[in-house]
Amino acid sequence: MIFCFGINLSFSQVNQNKNNKGTIKNSIDKLKTTNNSELLISKQDTIKIDSIKVTKEYLEDNIIHKAKDYMSNDFINQKVVLYDEAELYYQDIELKAGKIIIDYKNNLAFATGIFDSLGNYIQKPQFKQGAQQSEQDSLIYNFKNEKAIIYHSKIEQQGVIITGDMTKRENDSTFYINKARFTTSQKEKPDYYIQTSNIKVVPNSKIVGGLSNLVIADVPTPLFLPFFYAPITKGRSSGFIIPTWGESRNQGYFLQNGGYYFSINDYVDLAVLADIYTNGSWGIRTESSYALKYRFTGNFSFRYENLINSQRGFPNYSKSTNFFVRWSHSQSSQANPNGRFSTSVNFGSSNFFTESLNESSSAYYLTNTFSSSISYYKKFVGTPFNMNVSLTHTQNTNTEKIDMNLPSLQLNMDRIYPFAPKFGAKKNPIQNLGVTYSMNAQNRISTTDEEFGTGEMFKNAKSGIKQDVSMGTNMKLFKYFTISPSASYREIWQFKTIDKNWDKDEEIVVTDTINGFASFREYSASVSASTTFYGMVNFKKGRLQAIRHVVRPSISYSYRPDFSQYYDEYQASLDPDDIREYTRFENGTFGVPSKSLSNSIGFSLNNTLEAKVASKDSSKDDESKKINLLNNLNFSTSYNMAADSLRWSPLRMNAGTQLLNNKLNINVNATMDPYAINANGTKINTFNINNGGSLFRLTSASLTSNYSIKSSEFGKNKKKSSSKNKENTERASSDNLFGGSITDNRQQINTKDKDEVKVTKLYKTEMPWDISLRYSLTYSNTIGQNKISANSVQLSGNLEFSPKWRVGISSGYDFENKGITYTQLRFERDLDSWRFTFNWVPFGDRSTYYFFIGVKSSALSDLKYDKRQVPDKRLF
Repeated sequence: MIFCFGINLSFSQVNQNKNNKGTIKNSIDKLKTTNNSELLISKQDTIKIDSIKVTKEYLEDNIIHKAKDYMSNDFINQKVVLYDEAELYYQDIELKAGKIIIDYKNNLAFATGIFDSLGNYIQKPQFKQGAQQSEQDSLIYNFKNEKAIIYHSKIEQQGVIITGDMTKRENDSTFYINKARFTTSQKEKPDYYIQTSNIKVVPNSKIVGGLSNLVIADVPTPLFLPFFYAPITKGRSSGFIIPTWGESRNQGYFLQNGGYYFSINDYVDLAVLADIYTNGSWGIRTESSYALKYRFTGNFSFRYENLINSQRGFPNYSKSTNFFVRWSHSQSSQANPNGRFSTSVNFGSSNFFTESLNESSSAYYLTNTFSSSISYYKKFVGTPFNMNVSLTHTQNTNTEKIDMNLPSLQLNMDRIYPFAPKFGAKKNPIQNLGVTYSMNAQNRISTTDEEFGTGEMFKNAKSGIKQDVSMGTNMKLFKYFTISPSASYREIWQFKTIDKNWDKDEEIVVTDTINGFASFREYSASVSASTTFYGMVNFKKGRLQAIRHVVRPSISYSYRPDFSQYYDEYQASLDPDDIREYTRFENGTFGVPSKSLSNSIGFSLNNTLEAKVASKDSSKDDESKKINLLNNLNFSTSYNMAADSLRWSPLRMNAGTQLLNNKLNINVNATMDPYAINANGTKINTFNINNGGSLFRLTSASLTSNYSIKSSEFGKNKKKSSSKNKENTERASSDNLFGGSITDNRQQINTKDKDEVKVTKLYKTEMPWDISLRYSLTYSNTIGQNKISANSVQLSGNLEFSPKWRVGISSGYDFENKGITYTQLRFERDLDSWRFTFNWVPFGDRSTYYFFIGVKSSALSDLKYDKRQVPDKRLF
């Protein structure tokens, strides 16, 4: 039976007389004599009791309490005893325990557990105030000053579990704990804990302690700290970032990635990190992320390194400075549907990723081209026009060449139909005539790493404007053919041209740059006819029901006049008869005028092949599956009737298909030339078949194939939820064929649902795995070299051979150069509260390793050990 009632806390005191002092003392003495099953308290002075004459007391609210077994009221001494599943509610305080004693006279509450019939101590007090909760063996709480004495408490703050022998709770919810232990392990016997004599805990803020010792598996380690500080704030907070230490053969000992994290506000943060080496090399890095809900998100990083190789006086001594900037910004579509600002910047020194001592990204290291774009798009509502202003950049790290458009302006007009009716469908070719317009203005700068940032980079800047107008329509002919005529006009404006002359005195060709406006114009027309027809083969037996062949042939005719009027002649040598042509628009932003007449016919043939397969379940006759046997098989060529020789263009073929339940992708490309070549490898106006060869001469070809597979696609796992499979697929795809960052210590083991695996049944656990393969082959025979220029295979795979062990490899083999390609080995161990990773590049000029072991919880993320070997590199 449960007893429950409320008592007004303006309870008037009784028996307040000259013996009142003795009455209070007798009450405390009585609590002291209570056996351990009733109250675990042995010291009278744990809560200070004033012995002077007590005046009339009033509490601020009602106490509501109840108990399952019994409830005893002592009105003389103003006490209530609650036993078995006792509960007490006062303002925002909830107290649940096996036994609760309420002393109204002294504004105290005593809570303990109780012993069951087997002698087990059960129903330990559970104290909750607001969002703060704790579990303890016993406690004494003062309603008036909100202080408490707690014995053998257990408190959890932001994932950190804190236990202690005796705890003093102040009225601001600050805890002072004696003989404290704190850990992030959820086990009853934690994997590790930090032990200290006294600590101060400020909820949702920090833990501060004195001399502390790390204990692992109840074994004290020789690791001591003179003091301890751990932030336990909600969300982000500013703080120091502990560096990683290591040794480099050329730079000596180092500290990397140490610095300070600034949690500026809810919208932006900043991390400032630095590297320092004993030979004088150093580096600095800033990283910032920002976001404004429903407006934009982005991140920015800047890296600068001052590298010294070897020691001064040695022959291999050298110095270099490198930098790299990354900036990405994405605007939400909800912020402005008609305007969008976005950035993707990847710009810096060409040698940064090959020389950097603190760059671990395999993808960036193996990439030789970087590009950037800062753009603003604007849609003019109510008009067909839109505008895009951008700053772009491309950079080749091998040639150290940089091309930039500063800026580029594009103005586009969506297709309009000037003769279309205001209402109803377009019924004839005139009404279906569409017109488009585009304008592209660019200021293009080409420079190198050496000249970047100097005045030299602007000397060869090119500016120009290109305008395009096109119109076209389509119509049906004999119901089965689509006829599409079109015409286009292009006008190019340039602000710099050239003039070439023969200098008789210097006997050289002199090229002068002329500043001023100049323009040229081009136009062309074309018409095409296309159709689609199908072939179907039906099968009466077996699951294969039908095969369909779709063919889309097309023939086109195009005409472009000869614009030789834009070309001039100059003498190119001492020979007066050595006359050559040039156009003053050479080196322009948008190319040069077309020189020769084009009067050509184009041919193309596109094919797809599909199969219709019945379901394996015979009861589902109406459910059939469509399978693509051949995604595409395309051929194209053209014939120029105006050319005086080599009228046929090469025949180009591309094909693609997907096999093995769309897991294997195969793509083939080939170029076949109908003309032969001479002994020097020059194409001649003779068909290859007439020169003793085949109908076509294969000049180039390529084959690429990709295959990905994982264990969840087989057996029982095949029936599991698609969401989990998708999660594993995304995680596997993140490990690209060249491996991830060497210093990536993020957990890759999928711990979801792992708690369901019992230790006694580990022999039945499955071993999830995934494999990705890619093969590429390139053949070149343009001048008769008959050479395979590239032939390699790449492999990336991961295996979880236990619920807590994961290994991975990324490697490959180059058949042309007969060697193993870039290789990375990955090992990971889930140690419950800890995490272990080891990433290793065993050979090559980027040979390195990274070892990490540390606590999973972010609250104690600095409790770690990691070491990285810097690749031995030579500065070029």
